[in-house]
Amino acid sequence: MKTLLADDHPLMREGIRQVLSQLAASVEVIVARDYPTLFAQTSLHPDLDLALVDLNMPGFTGMQGIRQYRNCYPDIPLVVLSASESPHIIRSALEAGALGYIPKSAPADRMLAALQQVLSGNPYVPYHLDQGRAAPHTPDPAELKALQHHGLTARQLDVAHLLAQGCANKAIGGMLSMSESTVKVHMAAIFRALGVSNRTAAVLEIQRLIQSS
Repeated sequence: MKTLLADDHPLMREGIRQVLSQLAASVEVIVARDYPTLFAQTSLHPDLDLALVDLNMPGFTGMQGIRQYRNCYPDIPLVVLSASESPHIIRSALEAGALGYIPKSAPADRMLAALQQVLSGNPYVPYHLDQGRAAPHTPDPAELKALQHHGLTARQLDVAHLLAQGCANKAIGGMLSMSESTVKVHMAAIFRALGVSNRTAAVLEIQRLIQSS
């Protein structure tokens, strides 16, 4: 397994490297200390299995670096590491294309679980970091009926329910007895109805709509 770790703090890199060593029997870690090096190393190692990127590094400001990386390397799973625990920042990073967001304050076991979830093909949305750090609420089918005014069919609501639980397309197809290609058609319709462009943003939008209903 080959992972790119981009962070400008040596002590943080060393701590994360120890977590990465538990992901697989053999893990090769490529290091970058800023955004220019991140892009250069990715170009040299197109077979990366995962990229862990500090949100604030020299070379880009705000979400520019994340968006630029996703534009250049859309097939490499990207997880953001950041000292920020702001829900707004977390949402912005996920909407920019990150498949996961891990606060640097997260314990090693939670970080490992998050990385394993991303590597299995599912986005990782961190626990809410306010009001006692409660786990994110997963909507049930009854709550998702609030999405009907967005034009979703009953079958699309079923898909949205499993999507909100972090299920991959193959798993959704198996549980709903439909082909993976049919799941993709429903997913595309859900994305259009919610005005989003990826599954992570769809999960976030579902959570927002449920909470505001």
